[in-house]
Amino acid sequence: MISYPDRLNLAQIPTPFHRLDRLTEQLRSQGAQCPQLWIKRDDQTGSLTSGNKVRKLEFLLAEARAQGCDTLITSGGVQSNHCRATAVLGTQLGFRVHLLLRSDTEPQPVGNLLIDQLVDASISHYSPQEFKKLDSLFAYWQQHYGQQGSKTYSIPTGGSNGTGLWGYIAAAQELQQDFKRQGISPSHIIHATGSGGTQAGLTMGFSLLGMDTQVEAYAVCDNSDYFKRKVTEDIRQWSEQNSVAVEIDELPIVTLDNYIGPDYGVAGPEIFAAIKQLASLEGVILDPVYTGKAFYGMVQEIQKGRYASASDMVFVHTGGLFGLFAQQQKLNY
Repeated sequence: MISYPDRLNLAQIPTPFHRLDRLTEQLRSQGAQCPQLWIKRDDQTGSLTSGNKVRKLEFLLAEARAQGCDTLITSGGVQSNHCRATAVLGTQLGFRVHLLLRSDTEPQPVGNLLIDQLVDASISHYSPQEFKKLDSLFAYWQQHYGQQGSKTYSIPTGGSNGTGLWGYIAAAQELQQDFKRQGISPSHIIHATGSGGTQAGLTMGFSLLGMDTQVEAYAVCDNSDYFKRKVTEDIRQWSEQNSVAVEIDELPIVTLDNYIGPDYGVAGPEIFAAIKQLASLEGVILDPVYTGKAFYGMVQEIQKGRYASASDMVFVHTGGLFGLFAQQQKLNY
């Protein structure tokens, strides 16, 4: 029995879980040894708060409230799904929200950034070079608000830390119930990884539940060595916070890093073709920053035979729809 800390009821859960029959049949018709594909619709955790981040924020914002904080500070790319979810939920709960956003160029108010502005989050834009000193930026704004008499709660990029990890431990337990209901035992869970929190939570969650389902994350930035370190760090922090002994070195932390593309947030035409493919077959919309890359990578690996021995596997759709709007011209419609 998993004992959870305080959480807020923010996500629309349990999220749908269903088969991807048409995609499965198409891949098989093309000669691939394709397992039955399923999808966990964490893009449907809410409307303005859609995506995987809200699961983490249920625990993070409960902690912020318990500590008596009135101001949230967090960071991410200019089209950060996490920052948008934090801005929306923070506003709904009465927090002041300050976002530290990385911008390569002068940002246009579209996609996630538009939502950030609509809910009146305070926003500071920084160049990639300035963003390398992120700890100093957090410290500056913590001091700034402290001098105004506010108590701040800082959330790391992606909400990925020992507290946020609880969100996907809970999701692993929800998936366990999905599997029981459908009468399946998937060999693999596939998802996109950017800040490592979802990966850490699912990996730890399935371990706590005694399930041998392999979590395989497809990186959208950095490399597999980085994610090994980051996931290990988050799990170690969670272990220390909750006084739970974990044999971290024995956890199977698997990251595929060969489908990142040109850079974080930059997708080639093959990713947009993959987005169109799933949309036209199943009516499921991916994004070019996270889920599109992971989905494309998964399909490529299926065609290469990586999952030939599997009977069922699950793609966790972690959201990102608003990010697609910021790059919609690349769909060439």
